[in-house]
Amino acid sequence: MSYEQVASISQVVALIFFIVLFAAVVLYAFWPGNKKRFERAARMPLEKDPENDEKDG
Repeated sequence: MSYEQVASISQVVALIFFIVLFAAVVLYAFWPGNKKRFERAARMPLEKDPENDEKDG
């Protein structure tokens, strides 16, 4: 096997790996069971922090 063949095979394998990884992340983000978790995380910056209230008081 020449260097060019090894390099092209590794590029194809890496591309397939990253496509699968990207698909897994997208599936995780849009999975219906994760909706509440993401909605709660989206509201976190808007809610008061109870730790800061205790330090101020």
